[in-house]
Amino acid sequence: MFVGLDVHKKYKVAIIDEDGVIEKQERIENEPGKIEEFSNMLSNAEMVLESSSTWYWLYEILSRRHRVVLSNPAKTKAIASAKLKTDKVDALMLANLLRGGYIAECYVPSRRVMSLTELVRYRANLVRIRGTVKNRVHAYLLMNNIRIEGSPFTKGFLEELRKVKDVRVEGYLRVIEKLDLEIHEASKIICSEASNDEGARLLMTIPGISYYSALLLISEVGEVGRFPDSAHLGRMLFS
Repeated sequence: MFVGLDVHKKYKVAIIDEDGVIEKQERIENEPGKIEEFSNMLSNAEMVLESSSTWYWLYEILSRRHRVVLSNPAKTKAIASAKLKTDKVDALMLANLLRGGYIAECYVPSRRVMSLTELVRYRANLVRIRGTVKNRVHAYLLMNNIRIEGSPFTKGFLEELRKVKDVRVEGYLRVIEKLDLEIHEASKIICSEASNDEGARLLMTIPGISYYSALLLISEVGEVGRFPDSAHLGRMLFS
């Protein structure tokens, strides 16, 4: 039995047998209870769903009883177009591609690796948001032809910046201070996680690899010997 799931607000499900005969096509509410009930109704099924922003919890429920494949949307669409002359990839198409062995699979991390990945992404997002706010401050200074000597956002720079009596600058500075605190807290958690991870501790013996870089690598490599190519490794460490 092969099951394709088209993941949207209401999941579309297609079930076909070994010969490709359609057994059922239906919609399922995207609620854990409904998904659990659907999973329990089936036995010895192979399932496929496309990678999306909401796939992980769905994968966790279904993989308790069934073999579940996570499909790479872009590659699977290309395969569908080449093999079946259509680029429409719905639940039935996914089931047929799975049956034929044409699914381009994605790596599925463990819960721990997933948590580490989200943790380092969280810190990176905070840093990115802080950079955007700092750019808004620079834009204000340029727009008003205000020049402040020294390196941006050093102690001396901030002292001079606070002398600019403008509600926008003051607001931006409060946001930056809050983001600094959140980044510091995220960094403490990352440092703790790295210190308690054998692989991260080993990576930190390499000159230039900090606790953050080590945990970033662990989150990307996972626990199955995966390793990023050199170009991707450079982007991870220096972006």
